[in-house]
Amino acid sequence: MREKKFKFFFFTIHHHHLATFKKKNNKLEEMGNSLNKKVTSTQLPVVNLLSTPLSKEEEIKIIVQHWIRISNIKLGWINNFDKLVVNYAAILFIFDTFCLSSKLLKTFSGHSNNVWSIDYSTLDDMHLLCSGSGDRTVRVWDMETNRQIQLFNKHSESVFCVKFSSYHYYNHRLNVICSSSFDNTIRFWDFKNNQQLQLFNEQVGWIGGIEFSPFNGGRYLCSGSADNTIRLWDVETYKSLHIFDGHNGVIRRIAISPLQSNNNNNSNNIGVIGGNGYTICSGSSDKTIRIWDIETTKQLTLFKGHENCVYGVKYASNGLGTIGCSNTILSGSEDKSVRLWDIRSSKQIQVFNGHKGIVWAVEYSPFAVANSEIYFNSNVICSGSSDNTIRFWDIRSNKNQLYMIKGDNKEYGGILCLKFLQLKKNNNEFDCDINLCYGSLSGLIHIWG
Repeated sequence: MREKKFKFFFFTIHHHHLATFKKKNNKLEEMGNSLNKKVTSTQLPVVNLLSTPLSKEEEIKIIVQHWIRISNIKLGWINNFDKLVVNYAAILFIFDTFCLSSKLLKTFSGHSNNVWSIDYSTLDDMHLLCSGSGDRTVRVWDMETNRQIQLFNKHSESVFCVKFSSYHYYNHRLNVICSSSFDNTIRFWDFKNNQQLQLFNEQVGWIGGIEFSPFNGGRYLCSGSADNTIRLWDVETYKSLHIFDGHNGVIRRIAISPLQSNNNNNSNNIGVIGGNGYTICSGSSDKTIRIWDIETTKQLTLFKGHENCVYGVKYASNGLGTIGCSNTILSGSEDKSVRLWDIRSSKQIQVFNGHKGIVWAVEYSPFAVANSEIYFNSNVICSGSSDNTIRFWDIRSNKNQLYMIKGDNKEYGGILCLKFLQLKKNNNEFDCDINLCYGSLSGLIHIWG
């Protein structure tokens, strides 16, 4: 290895794809993948990426998880380190750039009540946003035209959470959204054919957060309920598989771990549903956060510290390379605080105070502070609150926030949900910007970037 040849480059590449970096034209060239014998070549310009020369071998922290030689690539093995083979990476953006140049870009109007949830997906070459609201509707929006393209109104109470289903798309070629509601149901909507596909109504309380599994192509759905339980569903058979019982209050939000843990995972058995080692995180009105083994339904960890209902929970994404946070959980609460927890030690790492209202939503961001000693990791989190602000925090310190976005003063305040979107720049085939989408108590959805 020649030290001078090494740099870090982060760009979104499919998990099974390989790519090389070419110094001459400053581009990543995607060469092919391990799942498809046909080799394709795509060049991606390296823009807004973090790079720094390395002086020590121990500073090289790129881990190639699957070094796969694709036999029909005539180039053979890459011996020249001018080309660096990588297996999946994520874009990191300079946070200072976002603070200086970002502004309100778009507003989607149509909901007549608070927007509890939003989700984003690219289906059939369309960039789509879906939303669930207190007006009892689920809506689908075309991100390019800013138009509402579908509306479902069969829920009899507020819609609390919405998610696009990748399982239905890749296995049945159906464009499906799943929604949970205060009417005690979970519904599946085919928004291309404008019909309801299925209804889950076995839980006896209203349904809070829902999440599709990161394993088995998203075949399994997890839901939290006002009956104090979590359920795991098979969306292929539409059957309830597991019940997780232990909370003493309403379960508002849930999340499924992006990577397998080492908890009770000493065998090679993949488990009944193929989820061995994956965990569920839940936040409840009992002021606790709990982690559950998705196969055995056993509670693994209990976090105590919040002084009121927990409204938001989030696992650190394995794609962001968050500094020291690959085994952490982020939470927001009615006690107005944001907290960072260490899964391995079951202890609180940081508490972030500054909000003047309920913290409804929390997110790990793809941003990195420019003066960070470790340039190739994200270190910024954000939170949305009923105080009508979105605040950004440095996870390495519990000092004052880094930046704040204020909601529209003309609207009834409150930020209820957040989601980072990676969108292409106008008239640019490759270059992307990071945008922050958020739903408000007023019923409006905003894009900031």
